[in-house]
Amino acid sequence: MPEVVPLPLDPKAVRLDATASSRDDAIRQCGEMLLSVGAIEAPYIDTMLERERSISTYVGEGVAIPHGTLAGKDVVHHDAICVLRFPDGVDWDGERVDVCVGIAAKGDGHVRLLSELAQILLDPDHARELREATETDAVLRLLQPTGEENT
Repeated sequence: MPEVVPLPLDPKAVRLDATASSRDDAIRQCGEMLLSVGAIEAPYIDTMLERERSISTYVGEGVAIPHGTLAGKDVVHHDAICVLRFPDGVDWDGERVDVCVGIAAKGDGHVRLLSELAQILLDPDHARELREATETDAVLRLLQPTGEENT
């Protein structure tokens, strides 16, 4: 059984009552959250918006995973994720997004983070729990599985 490595989620990077006027506003808020926990420098936020213009980070089940382009790697201090829940939803190019999981990663760290997030979010029950979470502890439990569920 592969070792379960916790996702780099600081509890201060979880906001469950966010509101956004647009997709770009939601992405900026994710970037600001990553900035607030010291994971990135401000220019990374522009690369997150640039990524979205080239390919949607909407992954289904009401979830988007905004992250920067390769050009932003040099302004990432350490791997981190943030979780913003939008109870009223955000129009994401015609799809409704309720949760954004922002990613900042140095090197190839984003590949591992995306893979781990995909495993969690591909489970419709987990995705629903994340969309409906009202407490930070629930988000931490969902995104930092202990690996014991499958034993």
